[in-house]
Amino acid sequence: MEIVRPHLPPRVPTARVGILMTAVIVLVAGYGASKTSAFQWFLLKASLRNQFPQVQWITTRELADWLQDRHRPPPVLLDVRTAEEWNVSHLPGARRIDPGTSAEMALPGASRDVPVVTYCAVGYRSAELATRLRAAGFTHVQNLEGSIFQWANEHRPLVRDGEGTARVHPYSNFWRRLLADDVRAPL
Repeated sequence: MEIVRPHLPPRVPTARVGILMTAVIVLVAGYGASKTSAFQWFLLKASLRNQFPQVQWITTRELADWLQDRHRPPPVLLDVRTAEEWNVSHLPGARRIDPGTSAEMALPGASRDVPVVTYCAVGYRSAELATRLRAAGFTHVQNLEGSIFQWANEHRPLVRDGEGTARVHPYSNFWRRLLADDVRAPL
């Protein structure tokens, strides 16, 4: 007797579905818009929180306050962007980690209870790393909500080659709309 199995479509990797879902939300919410509204940011953040429910998030205000608090040890800041993005600007004191880097390679020899804050352009790649770090046993990992785009839009400190700067790499023509004109670097 032959068992007939239904034809199932091939599985789409979860990461691609998440990126596609986030892009569709921003595109639909901003169709024809040259700038991103607070509503679009709300949808983007909600989408990321939905895709990464196990990730703990920290706001830009909370991180800025933490970094200014001299009575609290600063977190390890992990910038999960490409070298090209990093070379335009990054948060002071951050370390660049290639997207897709394993938890062991991101924090070799680090204590599992070290405070860590991850960020990227808008939060997707850094949420993936935060997930890997938590799975590897790191207990104090947070992802920066809005990531470097929101940080820059709020005119918070950025550096390039050790000097202050105000511009951020826009990642792509699509995602550039999330950056204010005065902080968006050319592609």
